[in-house]
Formats: sequence, structure tokens, C-alpha cells
Amino acid sequence: MLMPRQKTPELSLPTLDHGSFDLASDGSERGTVVCFYRGLHCPLCANYLTELERKVDDFAERGVKTIAVSSDGQERTRAMADKIGASKLRFAYDLSLPKAKEWGLYISTSRGKTSIGIEEPALFSEPGLFMVTPEQSLYYGSVQTMPFVRPHFSELVGALDFAIANEYPARGEYTGEV
Repeated sequence: MLMPRQKTPELSLPTLDHGSFDLASDGSERGTVVCFYRGLHCPLCANYLTELERKVDDFAERGVKTIAVSSDGQERTRAMADKIGASKLRFAYDLSLPKAKEWGLYISTSRGKTSIGIEEPALFSEPGLFMVTPEQSLYYGSVQTMPFVRPHFSELVGALDFAIANEYPARGEYTGEV
């Protein structure tokens, strides 16, 4: 389990249009929002990433970079970026499933074609949303076992405003006896 205020796993992947992504050297003032999504086969992911695309500038105004990540290859990732009309959101691809598990993501098996007629990969990771500080420690994390009921990006932007104004620390850091 990832712990707030502790270093996250490494994350270094190719992107569609922005060269190599390396979380350790992403260079943002306040951190990076890493949005792990299921892949091209998921219609809910397309809607979710469309929402994130609309919020990229809002995050950037607060010193936060954004990236969408999946285990899809380059071709399927390009198809997803095109599908949502991405012009600002960075897309990384080829996330290995062992790396997905390191991040605490759940892994699912294929059920064949989805409701939109696209074949699911044999194995793929379920969604996760993380805010990682410039020092690569976990500030916020949410993982799902299903494609449904994900955190809203507008709420995360609002939470960032509060956190910045109040120097609010990452919570959930206690690891002692209870």
C-alpha cells in the first residue's frame, strides 16, 4: 500500500507527443496528477479523460502537471487521445502490469468486447488517481476495483486551492499501532 508523505514507486514511460515521462524529474512546482486509466476499451475512461483534458489548465495554474497512463500500447493510446480530442493532456503508454501493482492498482481479466465493441486486453489495470509532490511523495491517492464512481477533477482542483492556501499536509500518514 502506498503511504502519504512517503516516496511513490518510480514511473518512467514513453508518451505520445512529449518524449519520455519520468515522474522523478517531471519538474512541476507543486506536483503531478497521475491518472491511471483502463484503456481504449473503456467508455467511462474516455468520459473521465475528457473531464481531465478540460482541467489541465486549471491544474497548471496551480503549479501541477497532469498525465494519463495506461497499459495500452502506443496505437491504442493514440486512438484514445484522438477520441477525446486531447490537445493539452499528456498520454503515457506501455505501463507494465507489475508496475501497476506497485502503484496499488487492481488488475482485471478480459471479458471480451466492451459495450462500445472494443476488445479488452487479456489483463489490464483498473483506475487510480494520484497527486504526487515534486519530491515524489504521495499527497493524494484513490484506487478503484471497478470503472465506476471516480473522483471528480473539479473537486481535486478545489481541494488544491484549500491545501495551497492553508499549507495543508498529506493525510493518512500514520503507521503506528491502533
